[in-house]
Amino acid sequence: MSLSDITSTALAGAARTPLNGLDLAFAQFCDGLQPSTDTRHRWLAALASHQWGRGHACLDLHDWPSQAAEDLAWTADQLQALPTDLVGALQTLPWTRGEHSPLVQSGYRLYLRRAWQAEQAIRDNLQLRLQQAVSAPPDLQAQLDALFGVAGTTTDWQRQACAHAARHAVTLITGGPGTGKTTTVVKLLRLLQANASTNLRVVLAAPTGKAAARLSQTMVQARAQSDGQQAEVLPEQAQTLHRWLQALPSEQAAGLQTDVVVVDEASMIDLEMMARLLQAVPLSARLILLGDKDQLASVEAGAVMAQLCQGSLLSAHTISLLHSHRFDASQGIGQWARAVNRGERDTLQQLWQQAPEGCFQVQAVVSRLSIVDSGDPETLAQLKQLWAPWLDQLHSLQNADSACDDAQALSLLQSFTRVGVLCALRKGRWGVQAFNRLLQQALGFEDTPWFAGRPVMARRNDYALGIMNGDLGLCLPRRVDGGIRLRVAFADAAGGVRWQVPGRLDDVDTVFAMTVHQSQGSEFEQVLLVLPDQNAPILTRELIYTGMTRARQRLCVWSPAPSLLLQACERQVQRSGGLD
Repeated sequence: MSLSDITSTALAGAARTPLNGLDLAFAQFCDGLQPSTDTRHRWLAALASHQWGRGHACLDLHDWPSQAAEDLAWTADQLQALPTDLVGALQTLPWTRGEHSPLVQSGYRLYLRRAWQAEQAIRDNLQLRLQQAVSAPPDLQAQLDALFGVAGTTTDWQRQACAHAARHAVTLITGGPGTGKTTTVVKLLRLLQANASTNLRVVLAAPTGKAAARLSQTMVQARAQSDGQQAEVLPEQAQTLHRWLQALPSEQAAGLQTDVVVVDEASMIDLEMMARLLQAVPLSARLILLGDKDQLASVEAGAVMAQLCQGSLLSAHTISLLHSHRFDASQGIGQWARAVNRGERDTLQQLWQQAPEGCFQVQAVVSRLSIVDSGDPETLAQLKQLWAPWLDQLHSLQNADSACDDAQALSLLQSFTRVGVLCALRKGRWGVQAFNRLLQQALGFEDTPWFAGRPVMARRNDYALGIMNGDLGLCLPRRVDGGIRLRVAFADAAGGVRWQVPGRLDDVDTVFAMTVHQSQGSEFEQVLLVLPDQNAPILTRELIYTGMTRARQRLCVWSPAPSLLLQACERQVQRSGGLD
């Protein structure tokens, strides 16, 4: 079968073709560089492009074709279109030869050159860092006792993480919500400053504006609770990785004058971004990566943090914080998250059956909804009640026909973000787009593009406006030039408000509901996790875990087909790559 026939074949029994136009174009490009009479070569090129688009660093042909169904996530009909002996064709592939070849072969793995270069850069840079000599204070244990108290009989993993980072150039700290990752970093910075001859130059960064804002808030709170030099070492402002790295080419010295770099939410960092980050951080600086290896991987290609935690490269430099100060692992949200994380289907089924039915039950930390009608009036009434304090604030402002000041805007933003409706999908009956329309109507808002009370989330970084991908704003009435006009309020890291003209925000989503992916780096007092009624590849253990652990106090899981919840927790994200 020729490559041009793939699209029509894949459509048989499938909603869409497995290989897109870009995959086919890449295969044709390779064939144009050096024509091959073996059609399997074009398949290999197209599949390598296809896997990159799906988040894999490479096409992994190990145990092929028995692993093909799992690696590609294709239907049986689609798999039948694959030619036989792709592994054998890999040995004669002409487009992997030379230092500028479009593809790179490494054993059974086939990479796009850009992916291979990024992976090699990460590996080489980390190996160089691990060779750096780092001097730890001679009285380290005494200083740790001062920070954490005298060591007891049980292992204090926060103390262990701090001790490791004091002795090494690279430390990866992983743990779920509330396990104290940033608390550990605060104590580490105090320890390092106490042993430095000058003030430490510290960079705080995170992949999204939301995550950077949360890290900034944590540091501001820590500074307020510290005295003198202890406070001075803690920077107040975290940056997005995009903004920090964007500034480095023209101001390279800024990167070279850094003593410590702390990156939060590292599980969200993709392959190429991690390579850029490591290149920017001087070898003389300590690098601290924080994150939750069990969360969703980056949207772009790669599962860098998960592979580094599990692989040999950084396994000895990875500290896992196991005790959550927020969730009890034996009950409530912690118990659900633990069952999901371990793929314990029977336990999860029992928890589902025991949970009370209802949007949020006062007497239960976790409740469930199995209603198959997403427009159920009683459920929508419960949802509206959840936002009652926010709606009352908004309506009182509108009834007074008055403009909103900064304090009111911040109060409304805080009130709105107490509740998070998180959907697994973007499209479809149970997707975020449908739920946003449903909630907008249920909450009594008009069907217009911009209205007072519209919550929006930025989908990309806009440095001119000072808005980062993931930033959340509220459209509110604002006094402008003697009149009242709609403006969008975004909270800044310093506790103030940035107002923007709606017409300048050309890439935002309405977010009465958001996807689980969009919620990463966020926390809500109460979360409604909405799952679809049909199976989808995106329903995985990592997605369910991430959605559940966005909740601080209460969680409701809405699954119209509970069996899909159980199936999802048995399906783990497996991204191919060579950092393991």
